[in-house]
Amino acid sequence: HPDKNKDPGAEDKFIQISKAYEILSNEEKRANFDRYGDAGESQGYSQHQHRQFHHFHEGFYFDESFFHFPFNSERRDTSDEKYLLHFSHYINEIVPDSFKKPYLIKITSDWCFSCIHIEPVWKEVAQELEVLGVGIGVVHAGYERRLAHHLGAHSTPSLLGLINGKITFFHNAVIRENLRQFVENLLPGNLVEKITDKNYIRFLSNWKKENKPHVLLFDHMPVVPLLYKLTAFAYRDYLSFGYVYVGLRGTEELSRQYNINVYTPTMMVFKEHIDRPADVVQARDMKKQLIDDFLSQNKFLMVARLTNQRLFQELCPVKKSHRQRKHCVVLLTGEGDKFAEAYEAFLTFAVANTKDTLKFVHIYNDRQPEFADALLMDEEKYRGKSAVVILERRNNAGKIVYKALEEVWRGSKEDNFILLDLLEQLRTDPGLLSSETVLADLNDELAPMFLIRWLYSMLDYISDCWDSLFHSNWREMMPLLSLLFSALFILFGTVIVQAFSDSSDTRDSPPSEKEETAAKTEKNDASFSKESNSRIPKKGFVEVTELTDINYNSNLVRLRPGHMNVVLILSNATKTVLLQKFALEVYTFTGSGSLHFSFLSLDKHREWLEYLLEFAQDAAPIPNQYDKHFLERDYTGYVLALNGHKKYFCLFKPHRSGDEGGTQGLCEDYDSSLHTEARGKSSCSPGSRSLKNKLHKLSFWMERLLEGSLQRFYIPSWPALD
Repeated sequence: HPDKNKDPGAEDKFIQISKAYEILSNEEKRANFDRYGDAGESQGYSQHQHRQFHHFHEGFYFDESFFHFPFNSERRDTSDEKYLLHFSHYINEIVPDSFKKPYLIKITSDWCFSCIHIEPVWKEVAQELEVLGVGIGVVHAGYERRLAHHLGAHSTPSLLGLINGKITFFHNAVIRENLRQFVENLLPGNLVEKITDKNYIRFLSNWKKENKPHVLLFDHMPVVPLLYKLTAFAYRDYLSFGYVYVGLRGTEELSRQYNINVYTPTMMVFKEHIDRPADVVQARDMKKQLIDDFLSQNKFLMVARLTNQRLFQELCPVKKSHRQRKHCVVLLTGEGDKFAEAYEAFLTFAVANTKDTLKFVHIYNDRQPEFADALLMDEEKYRGKSAVVILERRNNAGKIVYKALEEVWRGSKEDNFILLDLLEQLRTDPGLLSSETVLADLNDELAPMFLIRWLYSMLDYISDCWDSLFHSNWREMMPLLSLLFSALFILFGTVIVQAFSDSSDTRDSPPSEKEETAAKTEKNDASFSKESNSRIPKKGFVEVTELTDINYNSNLVRLRPGHMNVVLILSNATKTVLLQKFALEVYTFTGSGSLHFSFLSLDKHREWLEYLLEFAQDAAPIPNQYDKHFLERDYTGYVLALNGHKKYFCLFKPHRSGDEGGTQGLCEDYDSSLHTEARGKSSCSPGSRSLKNKLHKLSFWMERLLEGSLQRFYIPSWPALD
């Protein structure tokens, strides 16, 4: 193929192969070529070209023996034609029918040499499985692209199975044994129970609990035949199936009990009586049609219990004409030994009077209370007793006509005569059913609980995902894989960000306002000496920038997680002195990369500061703006530690002068090597000493800030800095 082979002559060779295929697959063209050396389309096909074609034909062995079957397109298309599927046919008929039988579907296309190679095996298996009851389908991907895409087939040939609306692809070598095993694996594993002398009584006694007849197949095959499994799947809603391998030790009693001929396959149906079968069929070659006819006549018990609406509609169908009238005789009873005698008498009556126009059923009043109340009108005489009602359904909306026996049903001879007389009168007088009512749909008594249904659905979904993970086309898996890796990337990124965030920010709960005793002080001193070694200043000066509306967002609002901005409040008059003292106090903390230092002009941004201090509980009395001393309040020397990411701040109040001595020489102790970006002339006047005393304990406050032991004041959002 020129798309696969880059050889310059590949295209010419492919054209020759295509021409040869066209001639060999058409009987008329092949005959013309054999006679005249021409296919009939071009008269200029010379003898020289004819010899070249034969040379090519012999060199590549392109004949029937290469594919091991006749290379004839027309015959192949004819064999598959009856199986061809179209999209609407598949959706409306095949999918619903897959709940009764599995389907084996082949996806093929034109010029698919692999499709030709598997065709002999496909023909053999398709014919064999179709006889057993497996549905066969063929999809031509060239003409039914929509259906092929719907099935998930992206290449040809593809083989897939369909059962219960679920698609499963075949992934093994295309041989007869593998295809049969594939179809068998599609079926549920609990369709047929192995029966021996030890469990046959338990199996047959379940008719009352399951409300189904039970079928036993006696055969000399050690494994359950595929035909029997397919039959069990088709009738699983009506019958329960068991298999007896008569050649197995431990089945002798069972064979004697029912007088089984061990050399002939035998099928028995058991209903209410497990000591004798209700019907039997024997045949040396059990065909599907024979089994279907046998089982379709024995789908229900003699007196089936109405457990859901579907069963009610099947046993008591709506009349279609006067000649097709069907009446239901309903025993309304209860559970337990108290009602056993009445039920046995009703069953005996039903067996003796079974007709095509009569169906005998029973119902439990406590499980279908709406049904019972509609027919018995909640009359007192029927409470705790059994009653018999004859009814006829008039439409699918629930309308019925009926007549109830005037007396309760006890099963006596008198009751039998009364009921028999009513049924005889009903044959000649349909107007005997004089009462009318509308019945609600019956409750589904045997439906599994919601939790069990949900569990089964989850198991099916997990099974589908597991199968898709290994067998589905990767193009289908790309959206799921992309979503999975995106989620993992986001999760991993979140973990990384949290791991590198400041550990102090993880402690959001405010600490106690009471300071600890001497033991706490010793601990702080020890931690201070330890942390001070790790915070060795990297520079010989302190960088302090002014917080303005230009750098407000970058220095506060959008500050990285784990970082804090320590802001000194000052005025134009106190700027030089306070900055010098501030630099001296915070110098030992400049080695921490998470701390930034700024100052804020009180003359420019007093309103912003007042707004922030409103959230500082009892930190400082906030005067009213109409107070005459409002603008005289002195906030110089206040220090705010602002966490922009988590929207909280810690507050340092200035140290009052005169509280503690030993501060007179602070100006002389100032290290001239410490400079700030806002430099000014130093002054050692008494006024400058009082200003510097405001920041006297700032270094201890900074230690507590790094420990995370300061009180935090949270705000909803950062105000604008105008």
